[in-house]
Amino acid sequence: MARGPVLFELDEDAAPRPQVAEAPPVPDLSDPAPKGQAMQIAAQLAARRASLLVRLFWWLATALVGAAVSIAAWSFITGLMAQYPLLGWAMTVLVAAFLLVLSLLCLREMAAFGRLARLDGLRHDAAEALAQADLGAARAVTDRMVALYKGREDTRWGRDRLAELRGDQLDAQGLLALTEAELLGPLDLAASREVEAAARQVATVTALVPLALADVAAALTSNLRMIRRIAEIYGGRSGFFGSWRLTRAVLSHLVATGAVAVGDDMLEPILGGSLLGKLSRRFGEGLVNGALTARVGVAAMEVCRPLPFTPSKRPRVRSIIKRALGGLFGKQG
Repeated sequence: MARGPVLFELDEDAAPRPQVAEAPPVPDLSDPAPKGQAMQIAAQLAARRASLLVRLFWWLATALVGAAVSIAAWSFITGLMAQYPLLGWAMTVLVAAFLLVLSLLCLREMAAFGRLARLDGLRHDAAEALAQADLGAARAVTDRMVALYKGREDTRWGRDRLAELRGDQLDAQGLLALTEAELLGPLDLAASREVEAAARQVATVTALVPLALADVAAALTSNLRMIRRIAEIYGGRSGFFGSWRLTRAVLSHLVATGAVAVGDDMLEPILGGSLLGKLSRRFGEGLVNGALTARVGVAAMEVCRPLPFTPSKRPRVRSIIKRALGGLFGKQG
């Protein structure tokens, strides 16, 4: 019996064959995924609290150095006045001017701590008014908010709108929501822009500067400046020590909750897993450090804001990351 070619008919509904071009990139097991090491180190350094023994050492060292400098200055001035009275009086004037400036700096730091405490008090009272649905307490919080931002041109239109519409609000939630929308809307936008700028800067420095510890220094300084600017936007205007204390509070919260340990999984829904797989490790570290900076910025907004965020107004970290870091790379073809 003669045998001819056999024809096999393929089912039309059969699944298409997988394409090689559509396969995900093979992970490089020798090169671990970027985890934002610079931001994690910076956060741990800023959030670390010295032990009681170390703090006692610095207190005693400061007291001893201050006493030694004071005694040396007094002996120098009295000896100079005994030999050269004119020079002695000139040095006395210089020391008095130095002490005056130092006192003014101390007063400014105390005022900065007072402003931060004022924001904390407003946020606490607003939360209490919402929890108890107390319209009278909500009105008091609104009056304090108006007094806080009185004289600021960027809130003038919002204050006018609030004065026009607040009489229509008959419950605490509605009044505080109106206050949040009219007074804090432009401030939230300005704070978000500061967060985006800091995230972009940290990502760029990490990706382009290969020097050891340069990314840690850039991450720490950028986050300090960002948190201080956010406090100024919301009315805090913290000084040096106030900014450092505020930074420690924000980063301590993030370290305690583990939020600063988030890796590149936060970027995959935004930039795409295929793009992350094609990036070099240095650029991947830059993106993750920038993303973690954005997370620190959102936490700083929550800490510095005089009203707690409502669910509709709460900034989304991924949206900030997308606006800040999405433009660093071209769109995929």
